[in-house]
Amino acid sequence: MVIDCKHVWNFISDYLDDGLSPETRDLVQRHLVQCEICAAILDSTRNIIVLMADDRVFELPLGFSERLHNRLQAEMSTPPNG
Repeated sequence: MVIDCKHVWNFISDYLDDGLSPETRDLVQRHLVQCEICAAILDSTRNIIVLMADDRVFELPLGFSERLHNRLQAEMSTPPNG
């Protein structure tokens, strides 16, 4: 069985939680070795988990929330490619 990026994206959380069957975990690992994009998504997801688990408080730059909301709204209103 061959899996593509969309499959891997759906498996990322279970992969990090060690919740995949050995067969699926092996497929995901083989894909991650070959796909830089999915490997970057995995690393980013790990980083987010580490940051969220950190109990320190970070002060966001002035205007960050507004820029974030504007960017999210723009992304959500743009039709997906393909």
